[in-house]
Amino acid sequence: MTENSYDNIEAAFEELAIAVENSDPKQEMLRERIIQRCLPLADHIARRFAGRGEGFDDLQQVARVGLVQAVGRYDVSRGSTFLSFAIPTIMGEVRRHFRDYTWSVRVPRRTKEIQLQIGGAVERLAQRLGRMPKAREIAAELGVDLLEVTQALVAANAYQTSSLDAYTSDDGENSPIPPAETLGGEDPDYELIEQRMAVRPHLIELGDRERDILTMRYFESKTQKQIADSLGISQMHVSRILTRTLTQLRESALAD
Repeated sequence: MTENSYDNIEAAFEELAIAVENSDPKQEMLRERIIQRCLPLADHIARRFAGRGEGFDDLQQVARVGLVQAVGRYDVSRGSTFLSFAIPTIMGEVRRHFRDYTWSVRVPRRTKEIQLQIGGAVERLAQRLGRMPKAREIAAELGVDLLEVTQALVAANAYQTSSLDAYTSDDGENSPIPPAETLGGEDPDYELIEQRMAVRPHLIELGDRERDILTMRYFESKTQKQIADSLGISQMHVSRILTRTLTQLRESALAD
């Protein structure tokens, strides 16, 4: 295990929990060590939000505040991974920053109010479930209509906009460069999270059989034959349902 990776970081939280329980004075040192190891996570998330009207330095500060909050709130005894809790917590803090300071279009007050509650609900559910919650789970947690939650999630994009091609900074040699060239590289893991968030509202619209087949194929890693045997249908029928469902989800997400 290296000090600059997230591998087995839950072990560090277990050590911290013991120190806190025993009022061990080294607990602050352990907490600081965890935060330092996870700073790259906060910085990466800050870079993902850059180019939307806020400077990277400000976003980095906000993301790091979110990281500190995640470290303080994470309960390792629940069994979920730290990353599954920290990512929505940090992203929620950055989104709150945009929500409070950088709305670019008029958003209904009711939608803003619900969105203010979504961040906390996502944190609680992520801790409880060990994964990013679905829109319907957020709606149930808040006791509001699913449509209102979906509208609030969509409204999260209503921030100040700034062209990535605008020359607004320099490279240290007085040569203006576009913000796009200052962004960090793409991390496929975070892109997968964004893709899941884009598809999630459309998953709710699927029928029970389509959702069950997707779950068995992509979350339980079952073969088409195993799915067919489980549902009492032909493998060819499973293949057709998968193809039709994936096409529907892709077209719906791209249309959004």
